[in-house]
Amino acid sequence: MTPAWPVTELRAALGALVAGMTVEWVPEIDSTNTELMRRARAGDAAPVLLVAERQTAGRGRLGRPWQSASDAGPGTLDESLTFSLGLPLAPADWSGLSLAVGASVADSLDPEGAQIRLKWPNDLWTAQDRKLGGILIETAMPHGGEAQRFVVIGIGLNIGPRPAEGLNTAPAWLREFRADATAPQALAAIAAPLVRDVLRFAAQGFAPFTQAFAARDALHGRELSLSDGTIGACEGVGAGGELLVRTSAGLQSITSSEVSVRPKAGEVRG
Repeated sequence: MTPAWPVTELRAALGALVAGMTVEWVPEIDSTNTELMRRARAGDAAPVLLVAERQTAGRGRLGRPWQSASDAGPGTLDESLTFSLGLPLAPADWSGLSLAVGASVADSLDPEGAQIRLKWPNDLWTAQDRKLGGILIETAMPHGGEAQRFVVIGIGLNIGPRPAEGLNTAPAWLREFRADATAPQALAAIAAPLVRDVLRFAAQGFAPFTQAFAARDALHGRELSLSDGTIGACEGVGAGGELLVRTSAGLQSITSSEVSVRPKAGEVRG
């Protein structure tokens, strides 16, 4: 095992937050989310943090591929961070979980709030609308009829430079504003606060995260174009994390994860 990954330290820190939580590291896997969903559907609902140096079939929202940047193979620690957190969870309302996760990750990596913005519903951006990372949340009902669902929270972050070929906007990476960043260091910064915040969400819902998200909201006050043809001005998010868009027909609440949202074409943000 690569000694740079803080597995032992994370096991102690996360085990103190969730009884029985383990931390696993693998050099390569198809997808950390896919693996934890496989386990849950087979009846394994044990809490776990699974980190991979390289994914060969990583997934993002709407089925989009998410490849790790370490295409040279295992051992390249400075290109990307890909991991999934899986644990049984039973919040009263799941609405807004991806926003709470985004706020948690952003606060861990950019506590001053100067660099990272959050794009509804699951992306981490920097200035000029450049994507730094993404979040994919899935749930499964473990075989055996447990009362709690098993939630899998997958996170992918660019640590080093990423190619821009085929993209309208070049990706961002963490070392642009944290010059000494590595994937293990980023994981160590993110993991324990993320678990604490997910547990807080389960107990209190999205309410404790509304201000943190609003402070980093990349879309608020901007003209938006939605994949369903809707055009309007973003007025932030509602109490349940729904996107609020002022259109010619009035204020609309967007909740569907199947709707893709982008700032209106031609808008430039400095």
